[in-house]
Amino acid sequence: MNTLSDSIYLIGFMGTGKSTVGAKLSEKLGATLIEMDQVIVEQHDMEISDIFDEYGENYFRRLETGLLKELQGKKNLVVSTGGGVVLRDENIALMRENGYVVYLTAKPEIIYERVKDNKERPLLNENMSVEYIEEMLSDRKEYYRSAAHIKVSTNNKSIDEIVEEICERLEDYEK
Repeated sequence: MNTLSDSIYLIGFMGTGKSTVGAKLSEKLGATLIEMDQVIVEQHDMEISDIFDEYGENYFRRLETGLLKELQGKKNLVVSTGGGVVLRDENIALMRENGYVVYLTAKPEIIYERVKDNKERPLLNENMSVEYIEEMLSDRKEYYRSAAHIKVSTNNKSIDEIVEEICERLEDYEK
């Protein structure tokens, strides 16, 4: 897979590598990278944690839906989503209608190591532990699975290996 007509949406829990993989994947495919959280921050001139604090999670989820609607019909995108984008059925439908949804996974211990020093994780700030991450993963697992066309583990793999696996799996999926 060297070119891309449909978009690719990277979903998964925070810390599974969506941003890092998205940057490398978009570069490999010559696609435009869209970092949903970054776009929302820029559009609203507020950090995600401030949006959560001031307006709440439901408001933020509506912003995600609005952005997904803006992306409808656009091709050749790699979209790095926020970890909770799958919590709204409408978001899942919007992503699947416009492209391929790739579910990135990682073990809770690996996620913890990746996010433990990041203070911009509003849902983890007061609960930064492997146990809480396991609980949230368990709560969201079916949402991620129902949204995804393919699932790719990021455990103990290089970014290049992950990107290559995504490309191969999507190529096989298209056949």
